[in-house]
Amino acid sequence: MLRYVVLASACAMAFTGAAFAADLPMQAPPPAPPAPPAWTGLYMGLNAGYEWAANKSVNTTASPFFAAPTWSTELALSTGLASGSAPVNSSGFIGGFEVGYNYQLATSFVVGLEADIQGVTGSSSTGSFGGSGVPAGFPDETIVSTVQSTNKLDYLGTVRARLGYLVTPTLLIYGDGGLAYGEVQTGTNIFQANQPFDPAFGSFGVHTKTQVGWAVGGGLEWMFLPNWSVKAEYLYYNLGSVSNALSPLAFAPGGDLLYSSGPLSTARFNGNIVRAGINYHFSWGAPAPIVARY
Repeated sequence: MLRYVVLASACAMAFTGAAFAADLPMQAPPPAPPAPPAWTGLYMGLNAGYEWAANKSVNTTASPFFAAPTWSTELALSTGLASGSAPVNSSGFIGGFEVGYNYQLATSFVVGLEADIQGVTGSSSTGSFGGSGVPAGFPDETIVSTVQSTNKLDYLGTVRARLGYLVTPTLLIYGDGGLAYGEVQTGTNIFQANQPFDPAFGSFGVHTKTQVGWAVGGGLEWMFLPNWSVKAEYLYYNLGSVSNALSPLAFAPGGDLLYSSGPLSTARFNGNIVRAGINYHFSWGAPAPIVARY
């Protein structure tokens, strides 16, 4: 009889413990760590910064064209005074829009293509040079000359391939390079006087052109939120040279042409850009992160 009582008590205690254990809250496992940001996909954003030219001069050369008898000395002096370099130092604020696509290779490398276009403000720069001289053999004459030149970059766009390395899952260091294009403008005015003759005479010309060249640079980009990144970068661009044929520099007092020359000015458009930008990443085509549910 005692044995049945002991067995019954043991069974009752077992059932009671099981019921008590069932009432205790279950502890969930720790949440999974957040998935690293996915760089693969389309992005677009805004950028702004500062641009300054590497070339700091506009060169003008006047070539002799015509001289009436006994006026070749004045022609030589006139062309010499009209030839030289005008100092220019264009720079200004640059800002615009960009769009691109990244593809993340494994875990450490990102390749992509980016296109951008920016307007430039305050980039016009004007410089001048001048002088005077007395033609050999004609002490009563003095030729006075002033040459003024202007350079301007209106806008700049690029299409660049990018190759980057992920220092951390959210920090990308990259280099890039590719096509550059932009609208440039160069203009030159020449003012001369052959004293004591009247009137003064001159030459002028303005040339606006869309130039195509190349750009290369690099920078850092930080993914500070799952779909947002900021970047800082440097670019060097080279749009080549532009030649501007000016009107004839002709001395014709009283309507009679005594001498003339053909001036040509040449400017090179290359420079540097430092800028910052912010991008929104759509992450189209990127694998969706796996989220555990409990």
